[in-house]
Amino acid sequence: MHDRHASVRRVLIGVLIANVAVVSLKFTIGVGTGSLAVLGDGVHASVDALNNIIGLAVMRVAAVGPDADHPYGHGKFETLGALVIVGFLSVSCFELVTGAIRALLAGGRAISAPPLALAALGGTLIINVVVATYESARGHALRSEILLADAAHTRADVVITAAVLAGLVAAGAGYSIVDPLLAMGVAGFVLYIAWRIVRRSVPVLVDERALPAAQIRYAAEEVAGVQRAYSIKSRGSGLVRFAELTIAVDGQADVRTAHAIADEVEMRLTEALGLSEVVVHVEPL
Repeated sequence: MHDRHASVRRVLIGVLIANVAVVSLKFTIGVGTGSLAVLGDGVHASVDALNNIIGLAVMRVAAVGPDADHPYGHGKFETLGALVIVGFLSVSCFELVTGAIRALLAGGRAISAPPLALAALGGTLIINVVVATYESARGHALRSEILLADAAHTRADVVITAAVLAGLVAAGAGYSIVDPLLAMGVAGFVLYIAWRIVRRSVPVLVDERALPAAQIRYAAEEVAGVQRAYSIKSRGSGLVRFAELTIAVDGQADVRTAHAIADEVEMRLTEALGLSEVVVHVEPL
């Protein structure tokens, strides 16, 4: 588990370096062109970098093992970190929408989009595609909520930057109203990404079942000596998943035999279903 948290931190550090480079480029292009959408994209990208810093801090807490106050460990702090990302996404959406409304009321704004600026913005798009692909792959491999949430945020950057590029081209052709309209569309897409993160994170925080009870029951009842498995509960957070169940055994079995059956059930569920901890209660039948 310690190796997993260290791997997540290494990914976040690499992504942070890439995001800092992207933020610098976008703000430079935004100021140079006067594009509201590019500046908004820069704000959004700066939130990415801040998310990485928060993620690194959260992972230090999540990596701490169980203690007296947290007997199941600190894994849910990683999921809480994913929700913090949602908060910053909401702030960036608000800034984009208010700025776009002001620009629309003013009838648009003049924007200069030289080829060098377009090429530089295209470069940030390529960086974001690489980062999102890599971070998503590592997030799935490590079952990391914080990496998957951040990868979703970076995918939003890809769509946003593509839209901003299109807006710069249109504005350069004289359609200045396109820039604030695209900024509002970008805000809507970011809100959609935020909703997807919430939908994935909340079940973990409210202890939604980790596995269907029928799947756990089937695996437990395959163990010799188990006549029935019932009162099955499970919950999970990333790689840390827990299950509790009661098994019925032959009422004539002695204590040693009953405990041996329970140990076998624990081993079977841990190995076959990837559960981190299994508590088995034994009842004679």
